[in-house]
Amino acid sequence: MQNVKTAISLQKPLFEQAENLARSMKVSRSRLFVLALEEFIQRQQNQELLRRINAAYADAPDPTDKALRRKTRRQHRRIVEGTW
Repeated sequence: MQNVKTAISLQKPLFEQAENLARSMKVSRSRLFVLALEEFIQRQQNQELLRRINAAYADAPDPTDKALRRKTRRQHRRIVEGTW
């Protein structure tokens, strides 16, 4: 995979924290930034997926679905209870 160089501006305290963390992890600052960005992107993708899932399940069942579910539960109960 091809690498692209980029420059970023950080406030000095944040830069120093990144520098210390990279040193303690025994990785370069570049590698630390890559790891952090990959994790951030993955978290954003997971949140978007969760938003889509929640939106899909947010719709309440319509009256036809509710009636069908009740009928299915009644039939299942009769089968299980042996009163079919």
